[in-house]
Amino acid sequence: MPALKDEMLPIRADSDIVLVRQAARSWSIDAGFSLVEQTKMVTAASELARNTLVYGGGGTVRLEALEENGRRGLRLTFEDRGPGIPDLELALRDGFSTGTGLGLGLSGSRRLVNEFSIESQRGEGTRVVIARWR
Repeated sequence: MPALKDEMLPIRADSDIVLVRQAARSWSIDAGFSLVEQTKMVTAASELARNTLVYGGGGTVRLEALEENGRRGLRLTFEDRGPGIPDLELALRDGFSTGTGLGLGLSGSRRLVNEFSIESQRGEGTRVVIARWR
């Protein structure tokens, strides 16, 4: 499914996380999301952008505005070339963290969106794709 529009943003510093949040909010508004839907998408984007920076050493996010069968949506793809996630099943459990966080970033993000996929290779990086539809 081709995107109506797309944009790639770097995630290299804390300030980029703010830019990802702002872009996710703006694109969610453009997609016609309710305030609750906007907040869910922005929260998931913020968590995943932080993970990309902190655990992946930085990377990118690609935002895509979607339309399919009369529905509008937003897909975000986060990619890094970090160390990868050794145990995805464990990483997706509530409360699991290799850092100082609460361990809700991946699992919480998954609950906030309609579509969630994750691929990770040790030593090669991680790719997380989320989408929300209205």
